Amino acid sequence: MAQVKLDTGYNIEVEFVLAPFYKRLFAWFIDLLALWLYVYAVSSLLKISSLFIFTDPWTIPGMLVSLPVLFYHLIFEITTNGKSLGKMVMNIQVITAEGGQPTIGQFLIRWVARLVDFPYWIPLAVMFNTLPWWTMPLTFAGLICIILTSRNQRIGDLVAGTMLIDLKSQTSWEDTVFTELETGYQPRYPQVMQLSDRDLNTLKSIISSIKKRSDRQLAEKISDRIRSKLNIDTEEEPYPFLVTLLKDYNYFTGQ
Repeated sequence: MAQVKLDTGYNIEVEFVLAPFYKRLFAWFIDLLALWLYVYAVSSLLKISSLFIFTDPWTIPGMLVSLPVLFYHLIFEITTNGKSLGKMVMNIQVITAEGGQPTIGQFLIRWVARLVDFPYWIPLAVMFNTLPWWTMPLTFAGLICIILTSRNQRIGDLVAGTMLIDLKSQTSWEDTVFTELETGYQPRYPQVMQLSDRDLNTLKSIISSIKKRSDRQLAEKISDRIRSKLNIDTEEEPYPFLVTLLKDYNYFTGQ
C-alpha cells in the first residue's frame, strides 16, 4: 500500500496509508447510489419526475430534490470529519496534507472544486453541441489527477491542501487509547488547554504510531517537547503522560 510520511507540528514524521484507488472508486459509487435512492424516494413521494433536479431546480419540489444532492458532500464531510457515506463504508477519510483535521474552508474548497474534478456537465454540453467533442477528456480531470499525483490527490485536494487516507490500515484511535473517563477522574495538567485542537489531533496520530510500533524513543521525544512547551514538571513516564494529556483535554472540554 502507498504510504506517506507527514511532518507534524512537533517536527515528527507520522506515517499514513493513502486510500487505494479502488476504495475511492467504490466510495464514489456508494455515494452515487445513495444520492440516486434519495432522488428516487423524494420524487416518488412528491409524485414528480426526478428530472426536476435539472429542469425546475428552483421550485419548492425541485429544491427538495436538488439541494440535498448539491450539498451532500459538503455537509457530510464537515459533520463527520472528512467522510461521506461511501467513505464510511470503505473506511477512508479526508485529512490535511499535514496530517490534521481539515477546516470548514478546506472542505468548502474541495466541494467547489468538484465542478472541475467531476464536470458531469461536459458530456451534456457536448450532447447539445455547446462544446466540441474533444473536450470530453476533461470529464476525467479529477481521475487523471489522482493517478498522476504522488499522494493520489484530485484537483480539489491539491487546491485545498488535503488528501485521503485508509483508516483500516491505521491503528484505530479507539483501539489504542481509552478515551472514556472513569468516574471521579481528576485531571493533572490544566496546561493542556494551551494546545490547539490541531495539536491534539496530531497528538492522537502520534500516540497511535507509538502504540503500533512500540516506539519508546518517539514517546520520549514528544513528551520532552510538550513538557518544555507547556512548562510541565512531572515524573510520569512518557507514554502514560501523553495519554493523560488527552484524558485531561477530554475532561476540560467536557465541562
